[in-house]
Amino acid sequence: MNVDVDQPKGFHDPLLSCLLLITKLENTPCSETSLIAGLPLVDEKLTPELFVRASKRAGLNAKVVEKPLNNIPDIVLPATLILKRNRAVILLSYDLEQGKAQILESKTGIEKVVALDALAQAYAGYAIYTRPAYHLDDDVASEVHSINSNKDHWFWSVMRSSWRIYRDVLLSAFFISIFAVATPLFVMNVYDRVVPNNAIETLWVLAIGVLIVYVFDAILKGLRGYFIEVAGKKSDILLSSFLFERVLGSRYSERPASVGAFTSQFKEFDTVRNFYTTSTIAAFVDMPFVIVFIVLIFYIGGLLAVVPFISLLLILGYGLMMRGSIQHAVEQTFASGAQKNATLVESMVGLETVKTLGAEGAVQRLWEQSVGHLSHWSQKMRMYTLSVNIFSGTVQQVANVVIVILGVYLISEREMTMGALIASVMLTSRALAPIAQVAGLLVTYDQTKTALEALNSLVEKTQERDPKKPFIKRPSFSGSIQFKNVTFAYPGEEYNVLNDVAFAINPGERVGLIGRIGSGKSTIHKLILGLYKPDSGSILIDGIDSQQIDPADLRRHIGYMPQEVTLFAGSVKSNIMYGSPHVEDEDILRASELSGVKEFVDHHPLGFDRAVGERGQALSGGQRQSVGMARAMLHDVPMYLYDEPTSGMDNTTETIVTGRLAQAVKGKTLILVTHKASLLAMVDRLIVLDSGKIIADGAKGPVLEALQKGQLRVS
Repeated sequence: MNVDVDQPKGFHDPLLSCLLLITKLENTPCSETSLIAGLPLVDEKLTPELFVRASKRAGLNAKVVEKPLNNIPDIVLPATLILKRNRAVILLSYDLEQGKAQILESKTGIEKVVALDALAQAYAGYAIYTRPAYHLDDDVASEVHSINSNKDHWFWSVMRSSWRIYRDVLLSAFFISIFAVATPLFVMNVYDRVVPNNAIETLWVLAIGVLIVYVFDAILKGLRGYFIEVAGKKSDILLSSFLFERVLGSRYSERPASVGAFTSQFKEFDTVRNFYTTSTIAAFVDMPFVIVFIVLIFYIGGLLAVVPFISLLLILGYGLMMRGSIQHAVEQTFASGAQKNATLVESMVGLETVKTLGAEGAVQRLWEQSVGHLSHWSQKMRMYTLSVNIFSGTVQQVANVVIVILGVYLISEREMTMGALIASVMLTSRALAPIAQVAGLLVTYDQTKTALEALNSLVEKTQERDPKKPFIKRPSFSGSIQFKNVTFAYPGEEYNVLNDVAFAINPGERVGLIGRIGSGKSTIHKLILGLYKPDSGSILIDGIDSQQIDPADLRRHIGYMPQEVTLFAGSVKSNIMYGSPHVEDEDILRASELSGVKEFVDHHPLGFDRAVGERGQALSGGQRQSVGMARAMLHDVPMYLYDEPTSGMDNTTETIVTGRLAQAVKGKTLILVTHKASLLAMVDRLIVLDSGKIIADGAKGPVLEALQKGQLRVS
């Protein structure tokens, strides 16, 4: 029996339908589930931007272009045309002379010939070009990657996409720095030419000129800030979306050991974002123009330029000398912040346990220790920064005094004018201003560097879907499951949870897994779902290695209920249909009746709109299990995996639900993990596990009899 899971008949996503047709035309067929899994759909549909991301799942490169219909080149066909009123079709070919176009309808997939004028009227002006992605051989790709590692870096590649904006930022910074010369030159000319000669007309000309410069300076500063914000907003959206997609797309085996530390690590993206969206980047841009001011001082005051130059070297030298201490303090602050966040999250999540065990004191001690450690290193970082700021400010003040002293001597020897001296002092202050920010820049740079290293560890996590690895496309499954000498140990653990496990389950067979706690029963479920990979051996689904099947396709055809049901803030209904937004109400009602959800929502005034609270805390343990079971029963799938499905239910509810489930899973493959004898009525075959090994496998009756007689011993 083959069972396929599709979207409801009344729902139609035109762009998704077009992409499915394109994958068939390009000989890279994919399922709906594999294309949209993990994508942030808008109104549960693909947008043109999401179309591009989904195309990569099928090994295709896509590009959205704005182009008149009659200007679309034949070489890019077939192409997806975006039509008005949220429609789309695939353009196969068109003939301008005959005024005809050959298209594929997105909803039916039927090929049609239509009038070109009619198609042009419906055309929204945007098309999506798609072509197969070209992948280098592994050996060649590794060589190219080693050469172009920075080019393909997730952060710098996004920043590089805004290079035109940053080019404009540099250009505006250049003119702003040039305009900064206006005030010193104005003052110098007033003192040297206007005052001695009482040249009032010259004064007004100079004043009007400098005011015009100030107006343009203000405009350019506003434009520079606007450009930085525009580039920052674009990069923020792209990078945050990419990072979260990488986190969700990583293998479950690489999930973080501490959720609190992980959230702190992910939060460091704010540090990176602040670097390229605030005035920090403007300060970095101003740094190269320090040389321009020193050259101008040399032109005006001659050897006076030596003073700001030496000051520049002193400030930079001290900043670089302190950089090691600052960087160490930044790293320790980052680690302490992660520990503090981990303590906060874990204590809040387990607040009930903390209170019932009277462990408030112990948790408070951990909190105060982490806060104390964080405060210690934060204070050190601030003190290092303060010392650099004080040194920079002192050097800047001394430089001004030295320039005045030297300037007086030069004036007395008639080698310099009063105006040139004042201009030199002003230019020195302007030249050293960006350098005086060196402490803040060093801290910001080290914080950003540390944050990037932390985020790199997230990006580098192994992904469930490798774009270079093609999956075998299966529109349906019959429910055959086979373990071939599977050995597995959890990441970081030395001992094996499963040792050389081998069994085969035929389609429609109902099997119970029993054994002591920690014998590997739940692990078998997780391996079937592809949450983990076996260390050795293989797992076959319908005779195909599970690692060759797209994880989204596989999980879409499995109804899974874990031992610990996780609910999310929202209503009972939203939790039942979590991950299945297109499901019909009749399917929700059917699953609710089977699982016992309908019994408790019928007694609540809000019914299915009843709020479950954060992590389902507003529901009892049995009610949470009922919602989890409803999720598993929502779709008519060929395989069901249940792990202690009724452990939190009362006897009456358990009896009712068990009878309903037994009828619902008839003809389907069922693997039931339980310690309850009452649930074994649902299965016909038992597999007994002990210390990760199968010690018995056979019909339910003989296996139970052997256990009762003590013929099977478990450690």
